[in-house]
Amino acid sequence: MTRQPLARRILLSFTLLTVLIAGLYAGAIVVFIHIVEDDLIGDELRSEMAAAEEVYRNSQRIPDISGGSTLYVPELDGKALPPDFAGIRDGYQEVVSASGAWYVLETTVDGRRFILVRNQDAFEAHENMMIRIVMIGLVLAIALAFVIGRLTVRRVIDPVIRLAGQVRDRDRMLALTPPLAADYGDDELGQLAHAFDLAFGRLGTAVERERLFTSDVSHELRTPLMIVGTSAELLARGDLPEPARRHVERIGKATAEMQSLVDTFLQLARAQGTHPAPVEGTTLAAMADELAAAWRPEIAARGLAFVLRHDEEVPGNWHPTLLRVVINNLLRNALHYTERGEIRLIVGAGGFRVEDTGLGIAVDEMDDMFRPFVRGQRARGEGLGLGLSLVRRICEQQGWTITAGNLDNGGSCFTVRLI
Repeated sequence: MTRQPLARRILLSFTLLTVLIAGLYAGAIVVFIHIVEDDLIGDELRSEMAAAEEVYRNSQRIPDISGGSTLYVPELDGKALPPDFAGIRDGYQEVVSASGAWYVLETTVDGRRFILVRNQDAFEAHENMMIRIVMIGLVLAIALAFVIGRLTVRRVIDPVIRLAGQVRDRDRMLALTPPLAADYGDDELGQLAHAFDLAFGRLGTAVERERLFTSDVSHELRTPLMIVGTSAELLARGDLPEPARRHVERIGKATAEMQSLVDTFLQLARAQGTHPAPVEGTTLAAMADELAAAWRPEIAARGLAFVLRHDEEVPGNWHPTLLRVVINNLLRNALHYTERGEIRLIVGAGGFRVEDTGLGIAVDEMDDMFRPFVRGQRARGEGLGLGLSLVRRICEQQGWTITAGNLDNGGSCFTVRLI
């Protein structure tokens, strides 16, 4: 029952309650009819038998019986006892056969059997009609309970369904949207609507606070980044030695990437289920080659080997900044957890995977590894535990899938499927 819809549960409970109560009343009426029948007819037959005994004892003759009853005294009157009464016993009883139904009272007077019989076909017909009326009333009560239950469920559930639809309405977050409680009375449903109004108010305040924060961050970060980028551009125009020029170009490139990251993260913060603004995409192979060149020196400086492998081509163009963030964070995570061996970036199978020869992922950490501010117990470096959380958020927002596991020969593997 608990898995059924609430409306169906209310209707079934209402109907079953009616079946129980009406069934008990119907059963009580049928039992009462049989009890009254036995008491009334039995008392009448006993009264008639007592009068017949008195007449017989006083005058030694068989009295005439009126009122629809028949008296048999086989030893005196010579009347043959009908076969239907051959197996009767002493006392009051009912006899039902193919030829009809009778009330029978047998007693012994001065050693002779006195058998008083009354036909009950007419009473049986009335009794059957009464039982049919009771059964029809039971069926009508159940049908009426079902109809009333449907109407009651509609009056109870429809406002709940309407409230659920209003809660799902995205416009509910707008400041000018009227409150929900005004549409409902001062009852439990009205209290629920008022609770939703309070929750939406707090949520709207939090969203507005986040919007202002992201706007402030956008304004405050763009200015210093623009200054850094402009300064790097001016320095690059001067007469610099080749090593200094390379460093200036790196500063300019890093500034452009930071500006792109700021824009992308602000879009993610404001997205609310939508995709970031379209940009010119890049192929997975080109991004893997670019990041391999950037990460190889740092990985080598840690005493590790870096392997880039293209197993097969992955068609399509992807958001360059988001793809770069995902691969960078997975490579950085592998570097934090690998002390010896190698790190592999493998392109193919509809996406890519990052493998390492570290200690792998502990079983008790597997469920929490994508939560923010969670780091493994064997991590190195000064990370905050936000990288994998950001990776999962980007993958969910872009429709990509990310899975993690351990390799058979040791180490971990993170697989991202783009298609």
